[in-house]
Amino acid sequence: MKFVGEIHEERQNLMISHARTLLWIVRGMTTLLLWSFVIRLLTMGEVWGPRLLKTWPSCFTPNMSDQVEVLHVHPNVYYPPKRVYKNNGYLMVSCNGGLNQMRGAICDMVAIARYLNVTLIVPELDKSSFWADSSEFKDIFDVNHFITSLRSEVRILKELPPRLKRRVDLGMFYSLPPVSWSNNSYYQHKILPLLKRYKVVHLNRTDARLANNGLPLEIQKLRCRVNFSALRFTPQIEELGRKVVSILRQNGPFVVLHLRYEMDMLAFSGCSHGCNSEEVKELARMRYAYPWWKEKDINSDLKRKEGLCPLTPEETALVLTALGIDRDVQIYIAAGEIYGGERRMANLAAAFPNLVRKEKLLDPSELGYFRNHSSQMAALDYLVSLESDIFVPTYDGNMAKVVEGHRRYLGYKKTISLDRKLIVDLVDHYRTGSLSWDEFAYTVKEAHVDRMGSPRERLVVPERPKEEDYFYANPHECLQSLVKPFRYT
Repeated sequence: MKFVGEIHEERQNLMISHARTLLWIVRGMTTLLLWSFVIRLLTMGEVWGPRLLKTWPSCFTPNMSDQVEVLHVHPNVYYPPKRVYKNNGYLMVSCNGGLNQMRGAICDMVAIARYLNVTLIVPELDKSSFWADSSEFKDIFDVNHFITSLRSEVRILKELPPRLKRRVDLGMFYSLPPVSWSNNSYYQHKILPLLKRYKVVHLNRTDARLANNGLPLEIQKLRCRVNFSALRFTPQIEELGRKVVSILRQNGPFVVLHLRYEMDMLAFSGCSHGCNSEEVKELARMRYAYPWWKEKDINSDLKRKEGLCPLTPEETALVLTALGIDRDVQIYIAAGEIYGGERRMANLAAAFPNLVRKEKLLDPSELGYFRNHSSQMAALDYLVSLESDIFVPTYDGNMAKVVEGHRRYLGYKKTISLDRKLIVDLVDHYRTGSLSWDEFAYTVKEAHVDRMGSPRERLVVPERPKEEDYFYANPHECLQSLVKPFRYT
């Protein structure tokens, strides 16, 4: 028989044991909750990280001395929540043209899909143009970033749902080329009823199908958001672009010259100044070989005098010298194969001996895959063009326009828009001896003082959209609040 004191002592020991057990349980739960809270902070680092976590030391922090200040290395991105809306149908689009022509079209199609409250299918890229590039969207752009970064605006799918895909296979959809330079009311009153009726509409030509001006501000800003944020190149392209810029930067400043003097450009435009008789015939044969190139019989001399031809390498050498470009500066040639090869490049190489191309800066193995894909090669040139100290296009094609607009967005980086009509007239007078070099150089400099990519309103020409400034060359609605240079994201 236990005494009362012993019983009391056993009860006390039992209570202490229970208390200790309860204390360990509380400690365990508290630790678990704390770790859960820390993990949530880490996963939401883009929201709270800069204030709470980013100052903690990490074994993964890179050595700052090894970093090169070229191109934006994308941090972890906090994506916005999905937008919830009543879906009015599915929009398929087939882009046409080169990389930058398609780039503008993609931006337009996202804005149209957002405005009409429809689901956009990832755009199909042109594979039948002169370049015959087999690249898919995912081969050039980061498709997952494209979809996710825009999910607060529009629903984007990589492909149609199976049920609708079967309908398309059976031809149960509507396909058309939209009217060029149309405003939002056209898509509201012409395209939206088709979407509601057929559920799937395919726009089979998408270049220049949205007006430059007269659109709601939210549409214009969305076009910019797509262009400057959502359309990110693939990691492979960006990595190689960073490497090219790093190599160039190690040797000092550099100019990017977009020398649009390739065979396809000359054949399409009918510009053959400086070409021999055999080359003129070859260019004409190519022009007639492509039925969708509408202009066939072209007066090259007249077109050149109107400023509608790309400058030749010889003319370009004179202009760069007149503008005071240092003859020893690196000049990166952003272009395909120059028509006429080294013979046509001789004057330019003599005036500026430090000409470089990506093919010279990179090992052949690094360009092996890209070499047979013109749009991916153009993407590399695009990235290098954004980072250059000066960008000089010799023709106002799509790349020249889109890069100019992107450089404006990055802080009005210097882009020299050449007045070709004036230049060819000055060149002809200089070559005939009616204009001295000093007069030529002075006039060229004075004519381009206000053509360096500085802020200005976009030109509006009512009822003549082709004569207006292209939206993507000067998206001034997106630049009004610009205080300091943005980085490419």
